[in-house]
Amino acid sequence: MKDTNSLSHTSYRCKYHIVRITKYRRLIIYNRLRKDIIEILKLLISRKSDVRLIEGEAYGDHIHMLIEIPPKYSIALIMGYLKSKSTLLIFERHANLKYKFGNRHFGAKGYFVDTVGKNEKIIREYIQKQLQEDKLYEQISLKEYIDPFTSEPVK
Repeated sequence: MKDTNSLSHTSYRCKYHIVRITKYRRLIIYNRLRKDIIEILKLLISRKSDVRLIEGEAYGDHIHMLIEIPPKYSIALIMGYLKSKSTLLIFERHANLKYKFGNRHFGAKGYFVDTVGKNEKIIREYIQKQLQEDKLYEQISLKEYIDPFTSEPVK
């Protein structure tokens, strides 16, 4: 399995560790609905074709996710999507929660995000590959202004 992915002009390996917590750290929500919330998050991530959930773990009052997000999406865009849509789906599936959380907010406003390490070897290999491609391209597209055999200008 290759470690990097690519878009049309980009090679990337963007993995993010994201932690999402409940509003007021209410244990009741994630304890009771843990499996359903995991299923909903998996469903929402699968709807974004380029975004991939690598690992995930749900605890009593927070969720850890390791997500690979291509550079064409911002983390804020993906998290806004996940937070808003998961809230709607949870309240749709569990209508009894609307009486406890009438404003339909059970997730905290923010979230924690951290990038997952870098590998110098992979970066060096990518740079070397790009340099080799550039040299090859220069050789192919090199226009000669002086004829190497006669030393006269080429017309």
